Amino acid sequence: MRESVLQTETIYEGRVVNLYLETVRLPDGTEAVREVIRHGGAVAIVPLHDDGQITLVRQFRLPAGVTLLEIPAGTLEPGEDPHDCAVRELQEEVGLFPGRLTRIGGIFLAPGYSSEYIHLFVATDLHPSVLQGDDDEFLEVVRMPFGELLELIDRGEMEDAKTITAVLRTARLINRGEIALPGAPL
Repeated sequence: MRESVLQTETIYEGRVVNLYLETVRLPDGTEAVREVIRHGGAVAIVPLHDDGQITLVRQFRLPAGVTLLEIPAGTLEPGEDPHDCAVRELQEEVGLFPGRLTRIGGIFLAPGYSSEYIHLFVATDLHPSVLQGDDDEFLEVVRMPFGELLELIDRGEMEDAKTITAVLRTARLINRGEIALPGAPL
């Protein structure tokens, strides 16, 4: 079932992504060309407060052409540990430091054409701590009850895949008693 790369042509090298045309040998011996975006990876964090609320960000996403409500997230620096990146991004985007950061898996964003892998975390025992964010990033910080966010997902009003995945995984962990959600049972 594997494809082997025979030739790679660099189309574009950017700050966040690189684009390649890769000629591959298919399992049946024939050749095909794949358009591949290489991405260094990212993190996304569910900041879960002791009162059962969650902190999100609202921001305009140019490729989608819409403003989305999302969990905090960010791109890994070259060689950066995902855990360290998650701690940094929480401070930059929403001004929070996690007393506890739990990895809850990860997802490939669009494996048909991109290598981007997002490491998912739940942050608890949150404390104020601000780091300077990116100059080109304009965010509105939003805080809401975790259950209200689940209702947005149920109604189809949440459109960000990483947020949906991470929040639903978190809800399952809460329901199994692996993560505590004081004062707000599901």
